[in-house]
Amino acid sequence: MNTPKTGARRRAIIGRSLAVLIGGAAVTGCVQIETPDKPIEINLNINIRQEVVYRLDGDAKKLIEQNSEIF
Repeated sequence: MNTPKTGARRRAIIGRSLAVLIGGAAVTGCVQIETPDKPIEINLNINIRQEVVYRLDGDAKKLIEQNSEIF
């Protein structure tokens, strides 16, 4: 059953909804992305230090010393 009050209420709700949508669209800003004039410079001060420690078995050490021309 559609009474005059119900129709007026629907029109009011639709009108308010449209007002909110139009107002929200007017408030939104514009996003702009621009490339920088100068190249991006990244300074990384990194020191890499690596130590390799090895131990040879006595027999292996003698074998390498005897056959040094192979290595």
